[in-house]
Amino acid sequence: MGARYGIMGSVGTRILAVEDDERIRSAVKLALEDEGWTVDEAESGEEAIEKFARSNPDVVLIDIMLPGIDGLEVCQRLRRSAPTPVVMLTARASEDDRVLGLELGADDYVTKPFSPRELTARIGAVLRRSDAGDTGELEPLPALEAGRIVVDPMSREVAVGGEPVHLTTKEFDLLELLMRQPGVTLKREHIMSAVWDENWWGSTRTLDTHTSTLRRKILDDSDPPSKIVTVRGVGFRFDPSAVSSGSSSGASPTRG
Repeated sequence: MGARYGIMGSVGTRILAVEDDERIRSAVKLALEDEGWTVDEAESGEEAIEKFARSNPDVVLIDIMLPGIDGLEVCQRLRRSAPTPVVMLTARASEDDRVLGLELGADDYVTKPFSPRELTARIGAVLRRSDAGDTGELEPLPALEAGRIVVDPMSREVAVGGEPVHLTTKEFDLLELLMRQPGVTLKREHIMSAVWDENWWGSTRTLDTHTSTLRRKILDDSDPPSKIVTVRGVGFRFDPSAVSSGSSSGASPTRG
């Protein structure tokens, strides 16, 4: 992505808003355009997939309840083709529904009814976290290496044993955070604030879901995991001494 992000908005940012309710879609479009963002609209899952391929948006906002292909399926399909951030828009109150969306690759979700301020704040936070291409005047960050795992903070690419591994935005941020402080136990609240920004709220079950998926992708799905270690009642730590033993039996990296 080539957009440059400010405190709340950006220049040249394109958002694909997928919502079948015309009234809500119009309100969303107005709120996003007030931030200076360009908004493409889609009314169905099928239309969303088609427009995504054509417009190459910086972030996709998807309502879960769509006619035809629902928002969860759209999210899953988009994740197979690109690491573009996805924010789910849902009227469902069930935590299980929200967690399912995150498991399928969504970076965040906004629950209806919502305020324009909340919506733009959440999208703005996702955009800033995913702005890997804008390095400004900062010195290049060296790659993080631990045994077979190599993380490049600049390109946001990950490889395990030389094989590329596709991670979602938050999975990458989580892995980078843990690897930058090897052997240090990070509290769950600290991780949530660092990866999900300071506005996170509610249950930390999201962290457990992302940790479980991340372990599988970096071949740490042994029982118990040896690389990303759970410290019960506290949080997680990355154990660099455990990564030299090779991949776990029968596992293979998930590629984007």
